[in-house]
Amino acid sequence: MHTVGMLDLRAEYELFRDEIRAAVDAVLESQQFISGPAVGEFERAIGSRLGVNSAIAVSNGTDALVCALMTLGIGAGHEVIVPAFSFFATAGSVIRVGAVPVFVDINPGTFNIDPAKIEAAITPRTRAIMAVHLFGQCADMDAINAIASRHKILVIEDAAQAIGASFRGRPAGTLGDIACFSFYPTKNLGGFGEGGLVTTNDAAIGDVARQLRNHGESSRYIHERVGGNFRLDTMKAAILLVKLRRLDAFTARRQRNAAAYDRFLADGSVRTPVVAEGCMHVYHQYSVLYGDPSMPDANRPGTRDALAAHLREHGISTGIYYPVGLHRQPCFASLPGLPTSLPVTESVCSRVLSLPCHPMLSDREIEYVAGHVVEFARGKQPASVVLDAPRTAAMPSGGRAR
Repeated sequence: MHTVGMLDLRAEYELFRDEIRAAVDAVLESQQFISGPAVGEFERAIGSRLGVNSAIAVSNGTDALVCALMTLGIGAGHEVIVPAFSFFATAGSVIRVGAVPVFVDINPGTFNIDPAKIEAAITPRTRAIMAVHLFGQCADMDAINAIASRHKILVIEDAAQAIGASFRGRPAGTLGDIACFSFYPTKNLGGFGEGGLVTTNDAAIGDVARQLRNHGESSRYIHERVGGNFRLDTMKAAILLVKLRRLDAFTARRQRNAAAYDRFLADGSVRTPVVAEGCMHVYHQYSVLYGDPSMPDANRPGTRDALAAHLREHGISTGIYYPVGLHRQPCFASLPGLPTSLPVTESVCSRVLSLPCHPMLSDREIEYVAGHVVEFARGKQPASVVLDAPRTAAMPSGGRAR
């Protein structure tokens, strides 16, 4: 049976093999494994791409969030508004600096935090809103920034899944006071191991973040603050610098894949991703909704889990991000003011399913996946495209197949 995975990192590596090995050899020859020149080169390259004053490479996406919160002085006695539907680190990082996450429901179309629900969650202790650009699409930053401005609170972008995305022509990572990215291997710009980035257009904020990255050190052995060891290794920076050159081609391929899914799934078998006005989606995940007959647009036979099981039987991997809302996580049960119910988040948690959308997919693989989705949703036996042997995938930007 031919399989369709959520990722094909081995095929991606074949595109970069020679360049990556040369970059790795250069670091090995230099023996500068910590804070070597590749770190600064990567920061300058990605900062120039985003158009930000400061781009600070850090150890991973979670540490980027922690560093950002510390940089803004958020800690004990403060609250940070976060969406209830996100990866754990969104709220976990708030707890780690001693503050309290306040969970808000999401927009049912985009899965991002619902600005209409934010103001009711603001209290005198609120210090910031953390806007997550989930699955590769920016949150409604105009509305969020307007709320923050009225209440004189800060805005943090959790852009871990949104490198290359934009909102009304402005890149993710430039839309708040400070922003955070992840270069975990599965991300659109995935490294060889952990990696992250903090960005800001405020030079003073950038200076503090840069100090906190290295134990709060302002000059050799002089520590103005207590920071952490949030440094990105030179080797990882060198590899990311190579992969950054292909990011646009990979993004274009993800968008092309998503457009193909949209066409194949246009019959309403599942609810396909909603792209909000002014947003450029980069499809870190292509996430559909299926099941739950209480929702009018999902009055179809079966459940999300049954659909996932059916696809798995036909060699198709899927992802469920995220099956439990953050407000329902056991470790947060004792938080003050925890909402008893966030209905949109809870509905989405039970219905969301991510289909393979990575840049190494072939057109025929997309048709194969979509065909099985449609046939299952209609209650029929799948009978569209048959893939009975591994094939070469269409390579972005003229790359070669393995």
